[in-house]
Amino acid sequence: MKRRIFLSLALLAGIGTALAAQDAQTAAAEAAAALAAAPEAEVPAPKPSYWDKSVKTNITFAQTSLKNWAAGGFDNISLAAYVDANANYAKDKLKWTNRLQLDYGFLYSDDKPIMQKVKDQIYFQSNGALDTPVKNLFYSADFSFKTQFGNNYNYGTPAVADPTRQDWKDARVLKSGLFAPAYVTLGLGIKWTPKPWFTANFAPLTGGFVIVDDPLLRKGYGMELHSRFQDAIPDPAPGAGSIEEGHLYRSSRFELGAQLKADAKVKINDNFEINSQLVLFSNYLKNPQNLRVNWDNRLFWKLAKYFTATFSTSMIYDDTIRITNEDHANGYRTVQYKHVFEFGFTYTIASKK
Repeated sequence: MKRRIFLSLALLAGIGTALAAQDAQTAAAEAAAALAAAPEAEVPAPKPSYWDKSVKTNITFAQTSLKNWAAGGFDNISLAAYVDANANYAKDKLKWTNRLQLDYGFLYSDDKPIMQKVKDQIYFQSNGALDTPVKNLFYSADFSFKTQFGNNYNYGTPAVADPTRQDWKDARVLKSGLFAPAYVTLGLGIKWTPKPWFTANFAPLTGGFVIVDDPLLRKGYGMELHSRFQDAIPDPAPGAGSIEEGHLYRSSRFELGAQLKADAKVKINDNFEINSQLVLFSNYLKNPQNLRVNWDNRLFWKLAKYFTATFSTSMIYDDTIRITNEDHANGYRTVQYKHVFEFGFTYTIASKK
């Protein structure tokens, strides 16, 4: 009797378990069907980015120490930094490029116990371009601003025995400074981009100002307002200019002319890059045949992941600038040239494409 009862209970338990499993299977099938029938959730598309941004930094350091060195020389130390920041926008028919270059370096040598500046530049460029019906041609508006961080000098030798630090400072001759000069230009014209690495911008209508804030430097940058006066010259109004040797010099000069700017950025391989810019300007208002020339080149040679050798050159010809020295007190016009070779640390931050 007990055996029959046990078998009956076992049979009932089996039947219950089978029914529960069947119900669970049915529920799972219904859930799967409901999921399959449900509409798929739409994943929002990523927003397009119209900006391309990058910042390249370069820091160089050099130190020389001599002891019992027969060939001569002086202990010295130099430090320089360069920043090249770019922010470029492109959407539909509009392109807008912006570039800021900051360049600064100084040298300290035992033969002159003062800091000597070797590089100093603030240079900002902005160009807006709009498509034309002609391939690779754009209507353009080109803006630029150039000056420097601080004063720069010709470093003369004091005319005293055993000169002090102050004597060395007094022997310096001021050459340039912040907003002395500064160049501000805005040009309207055509931009041509035949290759991704080359751009030429011709602006036949270019207006701008040359600013020389320091009265002591206005003569050297051609800021003369009038010819020599026959009568006595009254004191100028505050901010109007400065008087020197019977001439009145102004703090700014307006220019209207034509400008051609050509930029090349050639990346030969992952380790070798050349940047070059040539700017030609003709002033319609005075001596338009005398072109102002600025030609800058910078060569980057990547030696390791974060180390680069850099060679840069700058050439300037401007017939309004007079170079003064001990032999030419009144100044003379000539080609200005500078080249710098550096080795240092380089790091680049760029937006993801």
